[in-house]
Amino acid sequence: MTDVLNPDALHHEIDRLDGWEGTSTDGITKRYTFADFAGSIAFVNRVAEQAEQAGHHPDLAISWDTVTVTYVTHSAGGVTQSDIEQARALDGLF
Repeated sequence: MTDVLNPDALHHEIDRLDGWEGTSTDGITKRYTFADFAGSIAFVNRVAEQAEQAGHHPDLAISWDTVTVTYVTHSAGGVTQSDIEQARALDGLF
């Protein structure tokens, strides 16, 4: 099992990510905004492809022009290094 990042380690990692926030137990979250619903859905489809390849899936919420992405490793009970790596990869898709 992967270890949950302690609050200090998580803070350090979040500082190196653009626009992500969260806690070691609740997960890390970022909101992405698009011109319209079609842009949101296209992004979600890219996220889904990346998540399938990585075998690590985020929680997604879609609200017309906004997609909210949350990473947390449920099986570990919090944010792990895998979540941080996926957040970095996701920013590359945006």
